[in-house]
Amino acid sequence: MEVEVKFRVDFEKTKLKLESLGAFFVGEELQEDVYFSLPLPKLLRVRKIENLEKSFLTYKEIKDPGRNEEFDELEVEVSDFHTTVEILRRLGYIEDVTVRKRRLVYRLDGVTFELNDVEGLGGFLDIEVISEDVGEAKRKIWEVAKRLGLSEEDVEPRLYQELIREKERK
Repeated sequence: MEVEVKFRVDFEKTKLKLESLGAFFVGEELQEDVYFSLPLPKLLRVRKIENLEKSFLTYKEIKDPGRNEEFDELEVEVSDFHTTVEILRRLGYIEDVTVRKRRLVYRLDGVTFELNDVEGLGGFLDIEVISEDVGEAKRKIWEVAKRLGLSEEDVEPRLYQELIREKERK
């Protein structure tokens, strides 16, 4: 089970805080995610990591709709982003939203930090733990979140595609 909490953050300040905690820098990813219309709590996307020349097809099911912190996820690497998107279109799936972001990935003590600069939305930090023990995973997430100066008020429970749709409506 993927357990993650997403926070709205200042990208540069959070980068410095992660480094001061001693988090190990894993790498940078330039991502483009194409999401397809499925009824929540199901998510279907094709992700291109441009600078690493990799693409993935991902199916997620949200296990706690509304909070969006617990996900059952299946992911497979695909050899061609555009062809995978086209296959899904031909199968009848409709493109919903495209999310573009710059992501810096860090790790510390079994916790993954994904610091995102999302095009049109700003800075976010996903703190993630993979575990079957959801309670223990959330305890670890909140322990490190507090060390970063983050609180419940900083949590962004909406999905990126929901935030983008809201912005487009305005």
